Amino acid sequence: MQLRLTLAGLLAGGLGIAADLAPSGPVTFNKQVLPILQKNCQGCHRPGQMAPMSFLTYENVRPWAKAMKAAVVTRKMPPWSADSHYGPYLNDRSLKQDEIDTIAKWADSGAPAGDPKDAPPAVEWPEGWVIRPDLIIDGPVTEVPATAKNNVVEWITVVMPTGFTRDTWLTSVEIRPEHPAVAHHICIGYAPHRPNVKYGHGVWATLARDDEGAAIPEKGPTFVGRGQGRFNKDPDAAAIFEESGSPGGAAQDCYLPGNVAADYRPLHAAKLIPAGYDVVFNVHYTPNGVAVTDHVKVGVTVAKEPPQRRYVSLLISAPTDSKRFAIPPNDPNWLSPPAEATFLNNVELVYLMPHMHVRGKDTTWTLEYPDGRKQVILDVPHYDFNWQLGYDLSIPVPKGTKLHVDAHYDNSVNNKFNPNPNRTVYYGQMTWEEMMSPFFGVVVDRGTDATRLIESLVAFVSGGA
Repeated sequence: MQLRLTLAGLLAGGLGIAADLAPSGPVTFNKQVLPILQKNCQGCHRPGQMAPMSFLTYENVRPWAKAMKAAVVTRKMPPWSADSHYGPYLNDRSLKQDEIDTIAKWADSGAPAGDPKDAPPAVEWPEGWVIRPDLIIDGPVTEVPATAKNNVVEWITVVMPTGFTRDTWLTSVEIRPEHPAVAHHICIGYAPHRPNVKYGHGVWATLARDDEGAAIPEKGPTFVGRGQGRFNKDPDAAAIFEESGSPGGAAQDCYLPGNVAADYRPLHAAKLIPAGYDVVFNVHYTPNGVAVTDHVKVGVTVAKEPPQRRYVSLLISAPTDSKRFAIPPNDPNWLSPPAEATFLNNVELVYLMPHMHVRGKDTTWTLEYPDGRKQVILDVPHYDFNWQLGYDLSIPVPKGTKLHVDAHYDNSVNNKFNPNPNRTVYYGQMTWEEMMSPFFGVVVDRGTDATRLIESLVAFVSGGA
């Protein structure tokens, strides 16, 4: 899966705006602070985006000066979780020390505006979107209730047409729910159209759950993977689930907390969607007390000519069965079984994104090369479910290399996000259950067969569309 315009990728300097070094003289908003905000903050801190306040103008920012200082000095903002000993990450969005010092000095000196002539030109942000879409694909419409039993709305699978009458190379993708407040995730894949599929019709698998909304292992699986709909008695479910289980039908691009769009253009690559393919949506909503009708749309940019390189989204997982994935009660440092994949082709590894839920604690990603050499490529010592960041990098990976991912979980009272430390936690679909599913992206030559680039014991998708 590819989530390249995460907050990290969006805000980490792609605008070509350079801030002055922390000066010895007076610091003003227009001359020193605004360039930092344009480069690192405005991608989210602007109307219509995920941040709660806008940082476009001095009038917007001035009331938040002290809070901004506290956030950057403690490095809570901008969010960035990767250990800097590894990488380098091409979208490293953490502030340099001189930028932190500049903001702190500005706040301490009374947050002066300065001369308007010193301000850089305003950034022309796309209205309502992160990317500027060439096309907009119409997504499903879902009635989200105000409340649900144990707050559970099962994952919903919906198939919609792409409308592509010829092979299409996507250079960026942005998924937009109409009501982000209730959208836990919205993921899409691209699959060949199957006969008898009913467009726009949502189906789901109903799991046996306890009073806390957790799936019960003794009464069936706690996690339903792609193409599995045996619990659903809807007459249209079989064809829809069958299409969702097709190669490429699993999650390739997602809307998630901290991730806003996928952009392959910096890689001079694109994702191939063959003519006549459908979009398979997997949507997950969490009721918040207000009933809404959510209409999802997908904005894409399209290559005018076939690119030289092809982007492929990949996803693997730790074992999902309840005998191997079971986090004991009150365990502050449980080690999950690893997620592993072996590369069957030479690739360039360009994107990494950990995915766990609220008990996720840390994760380490290691490449094991055919010659026996090992290389840690990502260490996230403090995982944060609310900021599911992706990390851009460029590593040539030879055929036969193994990707090994470890993760720890904190199921203790010390975890402030833990809904109940006194129960065993299994692999499952709700936020209060757990997951361990690493997403990553690779680039290959345009003509490479992408249907089988990796081999994995638990691989939700073995290649991109």
